[in-house]
Amino acid sequence: MRVFGIAGYSGSGKTTLIEKVLPLLAAGGRRVSLIKQTHHDVDLDQPGKDSFRFREAGCREVMLASSKRWVLMHELRQEPEPGLAELVKTLSPCDLVLVEGFKRDPIPKLEVCRRASGKPLLHPQDSWIVGIATDEPLATPLPQFDLNAAEEIAAFILRQTGFA
Repeated sequence: MRVFGIAGYSGSGKTTLIEKVLPLLAAGGRRVSLIKQTHHDVDLDQPGKDSFRFREAGCREVMLASSKRWVLMHELRQEPEPGLAELVKTLSPCDLVLVEGFKRDPIPKLEVCRRASGKPLLHPQDSWIVGIATDEPLATPLPQFDLNAAEEIAAFILRQTGFA
C-alpha cells in the first residue's frame, strides 16, 4: 500500500481538497482508503445503543456490521495513541492510503495552506513535503497548485505514488 499525506493547519482546506481529489484518485478502480488524525474526542456511538453499552461494560473492540458497511471501534483503555504506521497496518489491503493529519510523520505530503490563516509554512522545515496547494503563489522551489485545481493535484499525487 502506498501512503501519501495531506498536511496543514486546521482551517487550511485539507478536507475540502481531499473531497475533490478522492474521486479522481479512485478512478479506474484504484482502491483508496483514508486515515484522518483528529485532536478531538471522537465517538461515533450513542449512549443507550447496544454497542455503546458493550464498550462501557469493558469491550476492547466492538464491530457493527450491516449490509451496507461495517465499523470497528477500538478502545485504547489507557494505552498510548497508535502511530501512523500501526494504523496503516490495520487497514484492509488497498492501493493508496491518504493521510490527513500526522503532519510530522515521515511520509510524502502535500502541504495545504492559506495565506490569510497567518500560520507558518510546514515547508521547508519538513523535508517530506513534496508540493504545496495554496491560494496565493509562494516563494518556494516546490511544485505549487491552486487549491481548486483538483485534477492537477490528483495527477501529482498519482505521480508521487507511482501510479502515473
